[in-house]
Amino acid sequence: MPAQLRQLRQQIKTVKSTAKITRAQEMIATSRIVKAQQAVAASKPYADQITQALSALVSHHVGVDHPLLHEQPTDNRSAVLIVTSDRGFCGAYNANVIREAEALITSLREAGREPVPYVVGNKGITWYRFRGREVAETWHGFSDRPTFPQAERIGQRLTEDFLKTDAEGGVGEIHVVYTEFVSMLTQAVQVRRLMPLEIEERETDGVAPSYEFEPSAQAALDLLLPNYVESRIYHMLLQSAASFQASVRRAMKSATDNANELLGVYTRQMNQARQAAITQEISEIVGGADALADSGGE
Repeated sequence: MPAQLRQLRQQIKTVKSTAKITRAQEMIATSRIVKAQQAVAASKPYADQITQALSALVSHHVGVDHPLLHEQPTDNRSAVLIVTSDRGFCGAYNANVIREAEALITSLREAGREPVPYVVGNKGITWYRFRGREVAETWHGFSDRPTFPQAERIGQRLTEDFLKTDAEGGVGEIHVVYTEFVSMLTQAVQVRRLMPLEIEERETDGVAPSYEFEPSAQAALDLLLPNYVESRIYHMLLQSAASFQASVRRAMKSATDNANELLGVYTRQMNQARQAAITQEISEIVGGADALADSGGE
């Protein structure tokens, strides 16, 4: 019985330590979610304005053209940019992204295309390397707090490969698999085709803004399109970062609740074991006293 009590006390101590860690991780993730949401909100006006400018340029200027706007039917390779996290403790966050990416890869193969993975985040990189799967490029170390220069590097590499032919190692289209932050409780994995670009005109209240492009509409298009791609990627990285922090918070809260529940179970078991030990000691004392009394009476 004393051995059982020692084991239960050690288990309670371990669970309490684990609960402190998971609680701290939950609080850290909660504070970072606010910053991640602010970053997403800060990037939205720029993305909206550059989208409006491109829509106006492509829609109202006859003769402007760019390779990023066209399908490339002769190119059989399809790039798949997979955005995962560098760290764990986030529940099914990475598993959901990889599952959707694999479903996309399977559908591309069934359509007769050759998928080429590009992976962001150590978790995705490790998953593909462990299975011996080749990837075209990897990026890591910034999934928690992405910056625009990092998104710029990703966008430049994807754009360069898109402009190449299959023989040069290029791709004919680019898809992105990332996680969109809907709310603190909901994060949805999204699959988006990034290139060839599909620019949609948005409805505006009142008169649409008028743009003048210098030195020319074509020069502006050549400059804006790569920036548009990079801003889209940056927005997706920010969405994924916010979703990751929300997933960490939810996973750590669940772990803390489970630890507290387990702590209650171990505490009850320890109290029962201690009560049984006390009862046994009392029985032994009473038995010993009765034995002494019987021997004295004789």
